[in-house]
Amino acid sequence: MFLALLGLLPAAAQAPSSTPASEGGEAARCAALAGMRIDDTNLLSATAVPATGDLPAHCRVLGYVRPAINFELRLPLAGWNGKFYMTGCGGYCGKVLGDAPGFTNALNYGLRRGYAAATTDSGHWGTGSTDGRWAWNNRLAEIDWGTRAVPEVTRVSKLLVNALYERPAAKSYFAGCSTGGRQALMEAQRFPDDFDGIIAGSPALDYTGLVATAMAWTTRANAGPDGRRLFDPAHVPLVQKAVAEACDGADGLKDGLVSDPRHCGFDPAKLQCGAGQNGPDCLGEAEVGVLKAWYAPPRNSRGESLYPGGIPLGSEPFWPVWLAGTAATPPLNPLFNRDFLRYMAFAEDPGESYDPLTFDFDRDPPRLAAMGALYNAASPDLARFRARGGKLIVYHGWADAIVTPERTVQWFEAASAAAGGRDAMAGTARLFMLPGFDHCGLSNAGPGIDQNGFDPLGALEAWVERGEAPAQLATTKTATGGQRLWSRPACPWPQVPRHDGKGPVAEAASFACADP
Repeated sequence: MFLALLGLLPAAAQAPSSTPASEGGEAARCAALAGMRIDDTNLLSATAVPATGDLPAHCRVLGYVRPAINFELRLPLAGWNGKFYMTGCGGYCGKVLGDAPGFTNALNYGLRRGYAAATTDSGHWGTGSTDGRWAWNNRLAEIDWGTRAVPEVTRVSKLLVNALYERPAAKSYFAGCSTGGRQALMEAQRFPDDFDGIIAGSPALDYTGLVATAMAWTTRANAGPDGRRLFDPAHVPLVQKAVAEACDGADGLKDGLVSDPRHCGFDPAKLQCGAGQNGPDCLGEAEVGVLKAWYAPPRNSRGESLYPGGIPLGSEPFWPVWLAGTAATPPLNPLFNRDFLRYMAFAEDPGESYDPLTFDFDRDPPRLAAMGALYNAASPDLARFRARGGKLIVYHGWADAIVTPERTVQWFEAASAAAGGRDAMAGTARLFMLPGFDHCGLSNAGPGIDQNGFDPLGALEAWVERGEAPAQLATTKTATGGQRLWSRPACPWPQVPRHDGKGPVAEAASFACADP
């Protein structure tokens, strides 16, 4: 039955039964889109929106692909660049976030550049990105979120683009981060004809391994007998300072960045309080135990690693959001883990009474395989995407405390091997690892850049349209007030930026990409 349900993936797009007239003004041409007939689709409205701020005048189309994949498409009414841009969504999605700020999963990033741009709620409504209740005994919704939403919205959006402009988009691009990064890799692996270029940021490509197993491990490690958190959030700055002192210079450069956490041997036991001590400058024995578990990969009773890597050293500035919480707010990772295990991870949902702390690291990981086949974008096979000339940019932060980075590196190495080696892979896909970068660059609180500090779309356009493969990505760190702090190249894996030994550390010109 499970394989039969996978047959609900998108059928081939069919031409609309009518095309809006080219006469009658921009508003009339826009409004006419709402009357189009598109297979398996309900168009709710098409409205001309005047230019405001830095957004151009555009036609805003709202609709849904049956049964419940809501989407929004914004088409420039003047100055269309001839291309289509679609963005993914984060977490469990559940909302059509047409005005998401910045670059991450934000359609307006493309609209400002003249793209016809679309986004989707991935097939359900939810109260927030950690709300998984929509999936309870709802396999159709799980299929939409897992595999169907993006290709179906792509199909419909391209028909609407062709109808309004009376010509198809010359190039199509997808950009997504987190779950959106998983959607991006899903497109490259399973629907390679949809997009010419794809950006996959901080990709949650192995959802069952990460959100079920790895997050159950970190949640269990921080739970006392009464279920309360063992690690005091007030101690995050202490750990952050100690890790920075131990790891910053591992690459030979003291610059505030942990360039590769795998090359640092920080021991949390160094922070443990001595006998009779208890204060803000040391950790209790239980807290040290939490850190040791967090920094290590999850394991079963035989000591076998169940997911690559642990929480990366250098991610501590972002723990108040993801891992440790604050005195007033819970961390998000355990909330994702709770709803995933209750409503999404198993073929038969245990439901709201399930206690995530009962996850069995021996018996439960094999039980995740059925849903992993639906959700995960972990295949190393990009052969069809490579054959049609597609280009893929993947980026991930070394300081990501929710979608930990080592799984992305592992996948990229496997995909490179499947392609025939790194040189062969370099013609299709490149991975950029960003030190000090929070999950999707959502926060500027740490030492690395945030989502506004680089332009992967510009690099992808140059690669797809002019054949200029990205030898590096320019990155710039800015302060909260906008002043420039430093610049540095991000290098295609496995290269790293090497300082020339004489130039200013704050200037990109002082660095060159080199083999590690």
